[in-house]
Amino acid sequence: MERRRMGRYGLEVQSLCLGTMTFGLQVDEPASHDILDKAFELDLRFLDTADAYPMGGGRDQTGDTEAIIGRWMKARGNRQDIVLATKCFAPTRRGPNAWGLSRQHIMEAIDASLTRLGTDHVDLYQAHGFDPNTPIEETLRAFEDIVRAGKARYVGCSNYPAWRLGEALRAAERIGVTGYVSVQPRYNLLYRDIEVELLPLCQDQGVGVIVYNPLAGGFLSGKYKPGQGVEAGTRFADNLGGQRYQGRYWQESHFHAVETLKAVVEARGLNMVSVAVAWVLAQPGITSAIIGASRPEQLDANVAALEVEFDSELTEACEAAWWSLPRRPVEEGYR
Repeated sequence: MERRRMGRYGLEVQSLCLGTMTFGLQVDEPASHDILDKAFELDLRFLDTADAYPMGGGRDQTGDTEAIIGRWMKARGNRQDIVLATKCFAPTRRGPNAWGLSRQHIMEAIDASLTRLGTDHVDLYQAHGFDPNTPIEETLRAFEDIVRAGKARYVGCSNYPAWRLGEALRAAERIGVTGYVSVQPRYNLLYRDIEVELLPLCQDQGVGVIVYNPLAGGFLSGKYKPGQGVEAGTRFADNLGGQRYQGRYWQESHFHAVETLKAVVEARGLNMVSVAVAWVLAQPGITSAIIGASRPEQLDANVAALEVEFDSELTEACEAAWWSLPRRPVEEGYR
C-alpha cells in the first residue's frame, strides 16, 4: 500500500483511507468487523471515523461506529498497526456545550472518543466542521493541549473552505501552536471546486489533503441509470443526507457525464470505481482518499485503483466529465 507524507509534516499515511461512517447502521457490527479484517488483510491500515457516526443514525446510536472499531482493535490486538483518525463537532448528547469547537466541547469529546475506541490516543484528531461561534484561537489552543497531553498526535480539520483554513493557519502561527496539519474536503470527478483555492493553499502551506466522497456517494460506480429511482439503503436514500446527495449528483447532466466516461473506462477493461479513485489520487496535492464499503469484497476495486495507469484518452475522458457539467453556486457551510 502506497504511503505519503501528510503535507510538510512527519506523519506518514496510506494513500487510501477506510471510511467507517456506515458502521453500526447500514452495516451491522459483524459485517463491519469483516470489512475491517479485509482491509487489514489488504494492508489498508488508515481508518477514519467520527464521534457523530454512524451517519444517519439517531442520538441513541451516536458513537456506535467508534465503539465498533474499538472492539475490533481490542479483539485483534492491532492498535499499534493502525493510523487512527476521528473527529469532533456535531452534538453527541443533549444539553449545553454539546457541539461545536469550544474548549469545553473539545475536551469532553476527545475523552469520550478515546473511551469508545479503547485507546489512549488517536493519531489524527479533526474538527468535523468550522464553528463561527467560537474564536479560532480558542479552538486551536484546546487542540494543542490535547496534543501536549498525548491524547492526539496531530490535529486537522474537515469541511473548511479555503478562507477558513487560511484564517486558522494564520492564527496558529500568531499564537505559536502547530495547528491543522490536514484538511478533509469533498472531491471527485464530478466535484472539483477545491482546485480553485483550497488545494493551492494546501500545497503552498504544506497541509495534507484527505479527500472524502471520491465516488460521489457511489454515483461514480456507474451502477445508476438515467430515470432510475433512488434505491433504499443507499447514500441517496439516507434519512440525514439523502436529499443533499440527490441535489449534488442525481441530475441529468451528471448521469450523462458518468455514462460517457463509463464507455471509455469499460472499453479498456477497467472498473469505474478503480478509475474514479485513481484519478483523485493522481491529482497534485492529494495525500489520501477515503473509501468506503458495505461488503468486504467491495474493497478490491478500490485497492485496484493503485494499479490504474492513465493514457491521454482516459485522462481527457475524466476531464470531460467535470467540464461537461453546468456550473452551480458554491454550497456555503457544510461542503
